[in-house]
Amino acid sequence: MSLFLSRLRLGKEGLVRRSSLLILSNGLSSSSLHQTPPCNILGAKPCGEGLGKLIIKNANERDPTELEKKVPMELVYNNHGNDTIVGASHGWIATLKNDGILRLQDDLNPYASYTEPKHIPLPPLVTMRHCQTKIITNVSMSSSFPDDDETCVVAAKFLGAQLSFCKPASQSCKPEWTNIRIKNPCFYSSRVVFSKKEEMFRIVGYGGHLIGSWDPCKPSEDP
Repeated sequence: MSLFLSRLRLGKEGLVRRSSLLILSNGLSSSSLHQTPPCNILGAKPCGEGLGKLIIKNANERDPTELEKKVPMELVYNNHGNDTIVGASHGWIATLKNDGILRLQDDLNPYASYTEPKHIPLPPLVTMRHCQTKIITNVSMSSSFPDDDETCVVAAKFLGAQLSFCKPASQSCKPEWTNIRIKNPCFYSSRVVFSKKEEMFRIVGYGGHLIGSWDPCKPSEDP
């Protein structure tokens, strides 16, 4: 990990609210190779059987758009059911079920198939000593294709000292979490984001004066 003293203003990747979810963040959609604009999930119009037609607002448009895509209402409003949304990155949402398994889903991606949504279960979380994995601050990814890109790294930031990395599509070995303990307490409540320019996962410390950077290929606890 490398540390930089700097002032920084970053967009909040994976911003999750009850009625608004930033689902795409300057990434490619999971179903096409064209560039797609960031958009907010504003809600869904109920259409029966627990489903709703997705309502979005693209960053380059003034008015909301109601799509024909049908999505589970429990995911849109994140206030009932067995799934809890804990993050969003590159058109995917990360959900945590009662079984404690973190999953990546493209249900809320406006450009992904709604008849055959992709659900990727990640390995069981491993809690480090004197850490916790019940409260997840957010989840970030290094690319838009965690299902078939072997280099795609998923980072899960937990409230406290634990930061975990995983390669869901790894073919060389069975996917598992690489866990590190963050030594500086100023990062304990912060979010993790991926810098495409630097090819690094970064965390802005409390107050915005300190930035921690982790190489996804060689994560380390040491500064």
